Amino acid sequence: MHNVPIPFSQFNSLSDADCQERIRAARAKLGKKAVILCHHYQRADVYQHADLTGDSLKLAKLAAQTDAEYVVFCGVHFMAEVADLMTAPQQTAILPDLAAGCSMADMANLAKVERCWRELSSVLPAEQEVTPVTYINSAADLKAFCGEHGGIVCTSSNAGTIAQWAFAQRPKILFFPDQHLGRWTGHKLGIAMDEMVVWDPDLEMGGLTPEQIRKARILLWKGHCSVHQMFQKPQIDAFRAKYPEGKVIAHPECNFAVCAAADYVGSTEHIVKTIKESEPGTRWLVGTELNLVDRLAKEVLPQNKIVQFMATTVCMCSTMQRIDPQHLAWTLENLAAGQVVNPIRVPAHEVANARLALDRMLEIS
Repeated sequence: MHNVPIPFSQFNSLSDADCQERIRAARAKLGKKAVILCHHYQRADVYQHADLTGDSLKLAKLAAQTDAEYVVFCGVHFMAEVADLMTAPQQTAILPDLAAGCSMADMANLAKVERCWRELSSVLPAEQEVTPVTYINSAADLKAFCGEHGGIVCTSSNAGTIAQWAFAQRPKILFFPDQHLGRWTGHKLGIAMDEMVVWDPDLEMGGLTPEQIRKARILLWKGHCSVHQMFQKPQIDAFRAKYPEGKVIAHPECNFAVCAAADYVGSTEHIVKTIKESEPGTRWLVGTELNLVDRLAKEVLPQNKIVQFMATTVCMCSTMQRIDPQHLAWTLENLAAGQVVNPIRVPAHEVANARLALDRMLEIS
């Protein structure tokens, strides 16, 4: 047992091959005390060590079901927070690199959301008229805000179901932080484009007039995913011109023009399932993160299915990319030596309300 954690500097210059060996050794030592959860966007050299994989909703449910002492989350910060919220008090959620964040999640913070709520309340009774809905890709304090104000969490898998629930509570939705998922969800529910307005948190009253706020059914936070914004409709047009028989599938974090031009739109879990269950010999253009697309392309190649990445440039989730074999080896060796590094703990005053918003979601979906 070490009394102090092994410093990361001892791992920084290790080769990937050495790391893989040390990861396996530390895992053998830990046995069932630790479980490794990996998001679909995780890089291949880390993903291979996963005990459990999935999209955000699936991983939230899996975290709640695991009884391991340590939940090592190979994803980004908000995912580890969800794991902390969903697991028992004696379990510890760990993020191998604290720098693994989410640029979209950072586009909405509590101070800006609270100011938005105050500004909305100056135009209409927000508590009676607006249901706050936060995408799971957000900090725990925003989930707590939703819990406190009668709101809820959604994922890209269940956004439609959650929006229907939200409208059953109150006539309007404040949706953050991803405007594209919110817009596509509203569109699928038959809401007109001019009833969905963008709230710019850097402008007074979100840059909207009181009339626009009163008319709106969905207020879309001005946020986006830096990976999914790289996909554009001309990429689909070029693919269709070359392969008229080809199929296009996109994540709802893509912009509206991309989603509207795709044959299928859905979460990472939906994308994986749709392509795996498709006919042999089909060709697919996929608008989501590169690690997932590459992995899927290799898996379905034996069925003669061709899977292509939508963008012409490399776009991967650069923050999730920070979880590398070096960080995973460091985390697991410390655990094997009795030291916990990078535990993620949601502050006690946020736990009840954040859990409330998540539990509402899990109950409905």
